[in-house]
Amino acid sequence: MTSADFETGRLPFPPLMIAIAGASGSGKSTLAAEVARTLGGLHFSLDNYYRDLSHLPLEQRAQQNFDDPAMIDVGLLASHLAQLALGNAIERPGYSFAEYIRLPGESQTIRPGALVVVEGLFSTYFPELRPHYQFSIFVDTPDSICFSRRLKRDVEERGREPESVQRQYDATVRPCSLAFVRPLIDFADLVLEGTEALDFKVEQVLNALERRGLWRKTGAGAFAKT
Repeated sequence: MTSADFETGRLPFPPLMIAIAGASGSGKSTLAAEVARTLGGLHFSLDNYYRDLSHLPLEQRAQQNFDDPAMIDVGLLASHLAQLALGNAIERPGYSFAEYIRLPGESQTIRPGALVVVEGLFSTYFPELRPHYQFSIFVDTPDSICFSRRLKRDVEERGREPESVQRQYDATVRPCSLAFVRPLIDFADLVLEGTEALDFKVEQVLNALERRGLWRKTGAGAFAKT
């Protein structure tokens, strides 16, 4: 890497781009984080790319359906993924899930590594994103497991009442998952069972990447981009 490349955050080679999709509560975030950790890559969540709703009163913001892909700022997301795919750094916006707004002046510089794991409900939904990926994964988890995980998270981490979590799940989360997320299994190069052990799922990912010639073992448990 030249000094100019270092200063601009540009890689001397394009990174391997992987997408992981799945329903809310499927375990895709945990898998993405572990694959990125194992291979020394970047876990890139789509959570920061929800549309800025600061033009609406807070009550109206909270009533929006965040399980609909229309809530994603796909223009900004696509441009940022295009830059990451070239090995360039980006300024990822800050986002407040408590207020449903983009945080002005709180962007974060994100630099890609040799691997970028793009994870989110709609990581493979938008056609303009798919050309950037060399490999895609779908985490297939039973609806009952997805709901129990979401219920636990929302009650313990977000202070919500179980009844409100159930109502939201029935009204928007599950219908949108069936309409927008479930069909993404057709774009997956690898489908994983969400109920399987995390280390086994990671092993399946590594083996699949190696079979495709996208990543290789270098000995002593280390891996390298081919």
